[in-house]
Amino acid sequence: MSLASRLVLAWAMLAATASFAAAVEVGNVNQGLRLARDQCAQCHAVTKGGHSTKAGATAFETLANTPGLNAMALRAALQTSHRTMPNLIVAGNDAADIIAYILSLRTGK
Repeated sequence: MSLASRLVLAWAMLAATASFAAAVEVGNVNQGLRLARDQCAQCHAVTKGGHSTKAGATAFETLANTPGLNAMALRAALQTSHRTMPNLIVAGNDAADIIAYILSLRTGK
């Protein structure tokens, strides 16, 4: 493999790693709770032991304890509109904060 090929491969791997790191960045739990109360609590239970006000709206505590659900899956969900949800797409730092808050609700961390 030529030096140029190795440099291109190394650059591609670095770019992929940076993209992955950005996708799973850690947010601010307290800010996430504030955002969840403002943007999500109309339908979802956003605090431990709470009950969702809308049928079919999963409680955040239930989401947090769903096997296999991780930060990347939550980010994808927050950045995609759903037919059963208002057309609300959360991005950037707001998404990272809400994700950090939801994951903070895991039991037995």
